[in-house]
Amino acid sequence: MLAYLIRRLFAVAVMLVVIMLVVFGIFFLIPQWTGVDPATMYVGKQSDAAALEGIRQKLQLGDPIYVQLAEFFKGIFVGRTYSGGGDVTHCPAPCFGYSFRNEQAIWPVLADRLPVTLALALGAAVLWLIGGVAAGVLSALKRGSVWDRTAMIVALSGVSLPIYFTGLLSLAVFSFGLGWLDGQFVPLEESFTGWLGGMLLPWLTLAFLYAAMYARITRATMLEIMGEDYIRTARAKGLREPVVIGKHAMRSAMTPVLTLLGIDLGALVGGAILTETTFSLPGLGQAVLKAISERDLPVILGVTLITATAVVVANLVVDILYGVIDPRVRLG
Repeated sequence: MLAYLIRRLFAVAVMLVVIMLVVFGIFFLIPQWTGVDPATMYVGKQSDAAALEGIRQKLQLGDPIYVQLAEFFKGIFVGRTYSGGGDVTHCPAPCFGYSFRNEQAIWPVLADRLPVTLALALGAAVLWLIGGVAAGVLSALKRGSVWDRTAMIVALSGVSLPIYFTGLLSLAVFSFGLGWLDGQFVPLEESFTGWLGGMLLPWLTLAFLYAAMYARITRATMLEIMGEDYIRTARAKGLREPVVIGKHAMRSAMTPVLTLLGIDLGALVGGAILTETTFSLPGLGQAVLKAISERDLPVILGVTLITATAVVVANLVVDILYGVIDPRVRLG
């Protein structure tokens, strides 16, 4: 298991380096190759020539590519100093960039919003895993029954309905109609009950979308697994049905579920834009939406790095769980 873990950690380290190289290329090299001045993407096209030249000096856009790349990596790990245009600006590590529009480093801004997005993603993931996997298993075991047909119709509805529709519908019914929840976000440090009440509808709305997909995948996988020889052998040995399902069938059924979870959860850490906008949650999704409208490139760059890193880390956790669930994976 230790050798397997070391191999996976090495692969993650290499992947993170590749990600940073790709992000650097997208945000700095490709604009230059296409004839776009990257400086205009930091201060806007309406800025005067002096401001643009100051940004070029601060970002060292006139230096060789390897120097710019070295400064980019240096900023992430040890911090970076931007000098030019008559002033000096220090961006402490991890420096994902500096917004010259707002005169502030990007990481503190994103760090304030990251807990909200993490809470949204993790809370919804728990709900959709429990609900989706349970519904999929029961549908597979009761194939063709009323429960199976009803659960799959609900799952199809969850996949088909856009998040902004189900979000606004839940607000209209449970907040404005029944008055059970106010639907307003309250910071955790102010009130736990208020925070929980404000997060419950976003959790349920986001979980409804993802639980539908997990239910359908779990059902299809379980139907395939229940026809395998080792399942018939387990039953022939006289094992009780809960043991056959829980100990043997579920171990195999969880592999595609974990694969999907690693991708979905990692991507959601980068911000569930529609959910956060619908429920006015101050997370990364709202930050990147605002940055796009204002053309604040460093914020977009920072969220891109956070999202990519979260996907890689989530898949590392999934790979480790693979090794726990199926020992054969550790031999690969």
